[in-house]
Amino acid sequence: MIINNPWRRSLAQLKKNAKKINLNKPLLTKLQNFDRIIETNLSLKMGNGKLGKFKGYRIQHNNILGPYKGGLRYHPQVSMDEVKALSFWMTMKNAVIDIPFGGGKGGIVVDPKILSERELEELTRELVRKLFKNIGPRVDVPAPDVNTNPKIMGWFEDEYSKIAKKYTPAVVTGKPLEMGGSEGRNEATGLGGVYALLSILKKIKKSPKNMTVAIQGFGNVGRNIAKFLQKNGFKIVALSDSKGSIFVPNGIPDIDQVELCKEEKGFIAECYCIGSVCDLRHKKQMGGKDLKSLEILELPVDVLIPAALENVITKENALKIKAKIIVEMANGPTTIEADKILEKKNILVIPDILSNSGGVAVSYFEWYQNLHHEKWDKKDVFKKLKQKMEKSAGEVFDTREKYNVTLRDAAYIVALERIKKNYKHS
Repeated sequence: MIINNPWRRSLAQLKKNAKKINLNKPLLTKLQNFDRIIETNLSLKMGNGKLGKFKGYRIQHNNILGPYKGGLRYHPQVSMDEVKALSFWMTMKNAVIDIPFGGGKGGIVVDPKILSERELEELTRELVRKLFKNIGPRVDVPAPDVNTNPKIMGWFEDEYSKIAKKYTPAVVTGKPLEMGGSEGRNEATGLGGVYALLSILKKIKKSPKNMTVAIQGFGNVGRNIAKFLQKNGFKIVALSDSKGSIFVPNGIPDIDQVELCKEEKGFIAECYCIGSVCDLRHKKQMGGKDLKSLEILELPVDVLIPAALENVITKENALKIKAKIIVEMANGPTTIEADKILEKKNILVIPDILSNSGGVAVSYFEWYQNLHHEKWDKKDVFKKLKQKMEKSAGEVFDTREKYNVTLRDAAYIVALERIKKNYKHS
């Protein structure tokens, strides 16, 4: 349905909340459009001697608050509307978390799994050569995203520095530590989500002790939020990945063991772990139960965390959701129709632009460290992240109370107010 086209959905959220704060028309028009859309053709000599041709792009949504900031994804099926929405969400997310960045997004239309490492490196360097004039530490600062990683960001930084004839680590974030990356970046998104949830629970006077949690998605974000929640007294009862799930109503004893099991097996479905031994045969002993793929969203838990794909909570399943709180760790996991149903059911939704902003907060810390020739330890990074997340979550919650709106609308209002304050209309 067109309403779940991510860019149309973003526009609807923007217009709805712009009205609430009487956002002036020139600024609203600016936010409904893009500062720059770059499309470029990339050529690559393949290992078989043939010439490969790929499409590269970078969408720069808005830079009122600072340089454009957002990921580079390498994927064969990335739509322009998806990337438009993601670049807009980056503008909003950076404003909510109160860091001096605007929003951007981009990448290459390619399946990186079919390329050799040499081909992948050369394609990345070619992208840098094509984008060089439109990126830079004070202009546009990319980062990892779908199918990109610290190694790719390292190639990106190296090529930019070569062309600039100057070591420029701040041109990109998410780099390897030895190339100027930040401590704590790997855990940042998941840990930031924990800080946001704990802040909101404090506001509504609820204790996290033994609150039950189901997490859809066990990639980097899902693994980290599961581990940090467990350390904070939550009871993780269900986890899933794209190939299956585990469900232990009395609580999964050790998330670290599940993570090791997944790394070994490649999937989570048999990771019923007692001590260091993980085996499907333990399922009965642990009181485990089978779940179909989307049933994890409908479990009778206190907290539900979609940490995988967009549009997983829909009008079809929203009525069946029993969780009291939803923490959106994926981008755009809830459709507009589902949002309305959840609101009617008084389910508290902590929105993606707040809950998953820990990653970009630590990206900002990395950029800052690079520019100021500093190196912070992990403890210091986590302390600063906690302060950022708590402050932003508090502001969003207070805005919710002031306007009598959902936390999602409140997050947009906080973001738009920050942008409005910095907007100088010529």
